Amino acid sequence: MKHKKIFWAFLVWTSLLACRVFSPFGGSDLPAQTGNDTPVVISVHDSKISPVDQMVLVYVPEGDFIMGSDAMGYGDNVPEHVVFLDAFWIDQTEVSNGQYLECVKSGACSPPGDEQEFGLYNHYDEIEYKDHPVEFVNWYQANDYCQWAGRRLPTEAEWEKAARGSEGWLYPWGDERPNRELLNFKGSYGQVNPLGGTNKVGSYPAGASPYGALDLAGNVSEWVADWYEQQYYKNSPSENPQGPASGTTKVVRGGDWATYDVVIFSSYRISIQPGLTLSGIGFRCAESGP
Repeated sequence: MKHKKIFWAFLVWTSLLACRVFSPFGGSDLPAQTGNDTPVVISVHDSKISPVDQMVLVYVPEGDFIMGSDAMGYGDNVPEHVVFLDAFWIDQTEVSNGQYLECVKSGACSPPGDEQEFGLYNHYDEIEYKDHPVEFVNWYQANDYCQWAGRRLPTEAEWEKAARGSEGWLYPWGDERPNRELLNFKGSYGQVNPLGGTNKVGSYPAGASPYGALDLAGNVSEWVADWYEQQYYKNSPSENPQGPASGTTKVVRGGDWATYDVVIFSSYRISIQPGLTLSGIGFRCAESGP
């Protein structure tokens, strides 16, 4: 009983922080949002396919970008500052249930958390959900997967550049406000919107980032490599920042299917204890360039 109370206290805290609403029935048991069925041309600088998990990776060239946001400042994502990053590759989509299952079968990954006692469910080993993003994985499990696949978790800076490009866009697709043609999310804050659940990875090509990465907003939030520090941006390195040397929580980025529009923008940060497994949190991997 004590563990349940701790879990629910934490869940309420994260819900308020991220403006999320968790369904008591879990994500994938609810009707999925449809996404954009109109053909969209995605601009990709370069791409390749991983020989391990068949993930498509897109290339992000070296150079400066704007990290953080003064206009959308939430305290821990200010000040806005220019950061230089070396070239890198990043997964075009979030890691799917089917891909994660292969890592489990190989013995390199442990199964996602089973949260059924809280009314939330994972479907990672069910064929009808194989193309949905994996959920209920903690930071350590995400890290294990990326190592198995011959990659690593992206740094927080890499994730944000992949999402915003070099022009400092608010969202992966530009500065247009979020809508259901661009991403899978809860909807407008303050309105009564139906909860959805995850959709298949890559279902929103109109929401692609400048480098052709998909689902960097919505669907599931994503673990990144960095430890979290609230004031890190005030003194962070201007070249290839790796985050604090230590900490108690890890950074999660990108919003999810139960996130309102007010926290969908690409510079928004949230911190989660690395050992927790929650509905709505998954990951993607990265690889150093060229």
